[in-house]
This record gives sequence, structure tokens and C-alpha cells, in this order.
Amino acid sequence: MISPLRKGGLTMAIPTLLPPPRLLPSLQRPAPQTHVASLAASPRFRAATAQLKHSLYPTTCRIHENKKAMVALLGAGFVLTVVEPVSAADMPLLGSFQLNEPPNALSLPTWAIHVSSVVEWITAMALVWQYGEKSGNESWKGLSWGMVPLLGGAFCACTWHFFYNSEALEVLVALQAALTVIGNATMCFAAFRIYKSSERSSKNL
Repeated sequence: MISPLRKGGLTMAIPTLLPPPRLLPSLQRPAPQTHVASLAASPRFRAATAQLKHSLYPTTCRIHENKKAMVALLGAGFVLTVVEPVSAADMPLLGSFQLNEPPNALSLPTWAIHVSSVVEWITAMALVWQYGEKSGNESWKGLSWGMVPLLGGAFCACTWHFFYNSEALEVLVALQAALTVIGNATMCFAAFRIYKSSERSSKNL
């Protein structure tokens, strides 16, 4: 610490050595154990975690076994997204069939994206349902049911595109919009049920 000293109209700084301040007793005490830490250390919590891990182990193994299929699917999707859009009529193999598609026909990469999105959504529904069965939390099955209206909206869009966006089927556009709103609401409600169920489970541990 430096202490100022005034002498002869001049101010000089004289260093002085002072002992470092002691920490307050409250800062020296160990932090109290939080509720989350005590909950994680409880035997019942460890037993429940081990049981859930054991029940989900077969599903995890199947996912790791299908890594090659997942990589192949992702690679095909990447190729289809970067390739130049081309219609089915422009393909040399399909040109012999004399396909006369209208100008608003979807390209093959666009169709691949539409179909793969529907397949991924159905797969997600199945995985969520399986997770509800393995974990014993039935509220996860409600999330799978909540995804059904959005799947219906996807079918409406694909059907409308399949018939070249026909004006006679414009009702499918309105139906898709309605199913999208309903699906968002049902998924929100299902997520709220999962939150409440998880909250009750954490209190029972």
C-alpha cells in the first residue's frame, strides 16, 4: 500500500507494508449442498437412472448398428440438394416414356425432399412412442399422437403437388393450413403434459 507524505510543498509517496485482509468467516465456509446435488446423490435417483439406461440400451444399440444406413441416407439427401434441379421428363432414361409434365411439375430432388421429410416425421413419431414405452412415461405417447395432424398436413401437400397443383384440389391447401395450426396446438399441449409428468416424477424421487 502507498501512503502520501507532504513535505516542503511536495507530495511524496511512501510504500507501506500492510498485512493482507482476512476473508470474512462467511466466505470461508463451504457452500451448502444444493437440492439438485442432494437429489442426484440419493439412492432412489441412481436406481431410477440405471433402470432407464438399461431399458433404453437396446434402442441405442439399434441406432449405432444402423450408422451406415443413416450415413448413406444423409449422403443421398446432400447430393439431391446440391444437384441441379431436373424434371423427370428431362431424364434420358425416362424420356422414352414420353412424359409430358406441365411447367409447374416438381423436380426429382424436390420430390426426394418431400418424401424423405414425411418418412423422417413418421420415424420420429415411432421413436417417441417407443421412448414412452421404454421409459414408462405415458405422456410421451401423447406427443406422438400430437404429431398426427402435422403428418396429415404433409400428406395434403404431397397430394396437391402430385396432381400438379390442380385448381380443383385447392381445398387441400386450406386443409393443410388448418392441420398445421391444429398440429402445433396438439404438440404444445402434449409438451405441457410431459412437463407436468416430469415434474411429478422429480418430486416423488
